[in-house]
Amino acid sequence: MSLFSKKETVKLEVSGMHCQKCVGRVSEALLGVDGVTCASVSLEDNTATAEGHGLEAPALVAAVEAAGYDASIAE
Repeated sequence: MSLFSKKETVKLEVSGMHCQKCVGRVSEALLGVDGVTCASVSLEDNTATAEGHGLEAPALVAAVEAAGYDASIAE
């Protein structure tokens, strides 16, 4: 990976979040995926965005699901 490689962004739709603790769990799950350098989660929009290098959307979805929430790639 080059220091100059372009940062990728993957947006997910997440359901099952009800509070800020849920937001924290989803964020923590995404940050645990290889390549993720930044994660933001919106309870209001039911979305999560991961940024980083070499991201694999299925791995991001699996991490959120392993944390107990339903996730899919946002269109």
